This record gives sequence, structure tokens and C-alpha cells, in this order.
Amino acid sequence: MGRLAIRRLSSLSSDERAYILARSTAAIFDEELQRSIGAIVDDVRCDGDAAVSRALARFDEVECPPDRLRVRSDEIARARASLDPAVVDAIRVGIGNIRAFNEHVVADTSWRAEIVPGVEVGERSGPIDAAALFVPSGKGSFPSVLMQIGTPAVVAGVPTVVVLVPPMRGGTEIDPAVLVVAEELGLEDIYRVNGPAGIAAAAFGTASIPRVSRVVGPGSPAVAAAQIAVQAHGCSTVMLFGPSESVIVADDSADPRVLAADLLNEAEHGPDSASLLLTPSEELAERVSKEVERQLDLLPEWRRTFAESSISRFGGAFLVKDLSEAAAFVNEYAPEHLQLVTRDPEALLSEVEHAGEVLLGDTPFAAANFVLGVPATLPTGGFARVSSGVTARTFLKTSSVGQVSREALSRLAPAIITLAEHEGFPAHANAIRERNL
Repeated sequence: MGRLAIRRLSSLSSDERAYILARSTAAIFDEELQRSIGAIVDDVRCDGDAAVSRALARFDEVECPPDRLRVRSDEIARARASLDPAVVDAIRVGIGNIRAFNEHVVADTSWRAEIVPGVEVGERSGPIDAAALFVPSGKGSFPSVLMQIGTPAVVAGVPTVVVLVPPMRGGTEIDPAVLVVAEELGLEDIYRVNGPAGIAAAAFGTASIPRVSRVVGPGSPAVAAAQIAVQAHGCSTVMLFGPSESVIVADDSADPRVLAADLLNEAEHGPDSASLLLTPSEELAERVSKEVERQLDLLPEWRRTFAESSISRFGGAFLVKDLSEAAAFVNEYAPEHLQLVTRDPEALLSEVEHAGEVLLGDTPFAAANFVLGVPATLPTGGFARVSSGVTARTFLKTSSVGQVSREALSRLAPAIITLAEHEGFPAHANAIRERNL
């Protein structure tokens, strides 16, 4: 333990490769976990706030009656008073950059165009009606998560935004930094909940917690499983925000000391995280491994334990013949976080097809996690093939808009009638003929 295992990527057996590719996703889809989460969801659906309180007592060892689920304004005031002003300033820096990024995102979401003479089409965008934002707390303090998912919701203009936060260990208190982020964003509906039960409560609505249309936020396999489960009841989510994962592709121009630090950046999140290095340089891999061993000793014990587990269970250093082989594996893996630390990262970027986030050159994961402005709540478990990070788009829906002139409709009429008759819809064809074009 402590050293970064070095293996040649091409020498992995099919089972070893499948294990690395699967990482912790298998835990999310575990049948027993699905059954237990399903029972929690059903309990909340039937018994509302009382079930949320029972789940807090059972799983979080927190006694919290239904009338205490909602965070009071005086608690937020105390939180701000207790927080180091430097933390508040850092929060504002992060929110400012994330807001700027998302204002660009929404700038061109509605459009109109005349695609042929007389035919105008387009899209009209608007916010979803209500969203719930889940912020984890089991493995630390995560104000950055609310910054990353709350700011886009606010920029998108979602009228009802609910914040779901498990209480800190040992009591009913909510992380003060999270409460300050909520206040900075103007979010007032904050609830202390057990993760899966809180997600179910927002999906169904209870006496205390408003019903929402979409639940967003990263968390444990149980939290991810709950988000999957509530979709069967009409509440959408974004697939899939599970345990953290990162891949670094580096050549011999990279600094092994910095690479080791960036590998541990994501590895310290938890024992189910994954942190991988791909490089054609065996010398670089050896130097990084020694640096990882040295830097692990600098971490507090519980973070060191998380990081050691991450790099030994689902991670490690993998030697490739060249950077193209590394890019091919990246596309197969579809990582949450990707860093390209090469002489020409732009050239390598052109070979990358699937990644939640791509950081070029000496751009650290830590910067993107907190204040860079780019999304940091990103799809895990290979879902970067089909899904994207949380931005204002996550909280928008679009209506298509179309208009056709009588002259253009006359030109299109033969095609409409032909297709209507081919598909066996005489009323469709008649709707054109009755216009006497």
C-alpha cells in the first residue's frame, strides 16, 4: 500500500480491464442496494415527512421530527457568523466564475431560422418548474457542490429550487458553508434529510418538502440508486453522478511531483473513487509512484486511507505504447475528469471523444473543482458517453416553434399527403386538402 501500482495496459486480462472500466458503478446497480433503496422510496411515498424522519434516525442516527426538517433563517444567520470570512470570499469567487460560465451557456438557447423560403423554425427555451439539489456531507464539507449545481439553476431561472443536505455527523446541524452558499444564491428552501429518503421526498412531495421535476447532485451509490429509482415515478435526473473518478494522460514533459498531487486530488474523495495515470514513459510512472508514496504520508489518516484504496482498487499507473493508445482507452473509459499533461494537449484533445471534463496542460483538477467556472458535477461510470456536466442547460427545457406561409405549405403539400397516405392516416392528408392550397 502507498505505492502506485504500474502495469502495462496491453497486458491486462479481459477481466482486469473490465474491472477497471466498471470501477464502482457495479455497487450502484447492486440488486440488494436497489431493493433497499426501493423500500425507502416506497416508505416516503406512503408516509411523507414521517418516513424522512425515520430514515434520518435509522441511517444517520439523527433524531429530527418533521417540523425540524426545514432549515430556519436563524440557523443560516448563525452559520454565516461562524464561518471564516476567507471561506465566504472564496465562495464568492467560485460563484462569480460559475455564474459567468453559465451566462454564456444560456445566451443562445432560443433561436429562429428560415430553413427554406416561407418555413421558419426554431426553439424557445425556459426553465423547468422545480428542481432539488442534493449536497453530500458524509465524507466532508462540500459547499463547492452547491456552488456548482445551485448557480446554474439560478442562472437558468428555476422558480422553485430545493436544497437537500444530510446533517453533519453527531447532530442535526447543517454544514455552515453550505448554508452560506445557499444564502449567497438566494436559496431559502433547505432541508436536512437522509440522502435517499430526501430524494424520494422531493420526487413525491411531502407536507414539508415541495415536489420537484428533477433531482440533481452527486453522492454515494445509495444516493445514485435513489435518483435512478425515482425516475420510475416521473421525477427526472441526470445520469450518473456517483463516486469521483479521474484520468491523467501524461508524457515525459510532465512534472512527476505535480502529477502525483493531481492523482491524489480525486483519490482522496473516498475509497470507491478511481484515479488513473496513462503514460508511455516508464521512468515517469516510476517517479510518480515514488511521489505518491511521499505525498500520501502528508495527508490526514482518513484521507490517506481513502486515497490508498482509490489508487489500489480502481486506479493505478498504466503504461501505453503511445498517446493514441491512451486516448483510445480514455474514450473507452469515458472519465468524469480528464487531464492532458503533454507537450501538445490541443492535438491530443482532438482524439478525445468521451469525457465529462477535459483540463489542458497544467490546469489542476482542484481549480476546476472549486473556482474555474467549468462544471465540476460530471457524469461518472462511463456515462460521459451520453451525458454532460451540470450547467444551466440541465435546468432548461425547450419548445420547438414552427411557422409556414401558405405558399410554402402549398409546395410541401404533396410530400405531406404522400407520407400521410403511406402511414395510413387519412385525416392527416385531409387536413392539407381542406385548405384548398
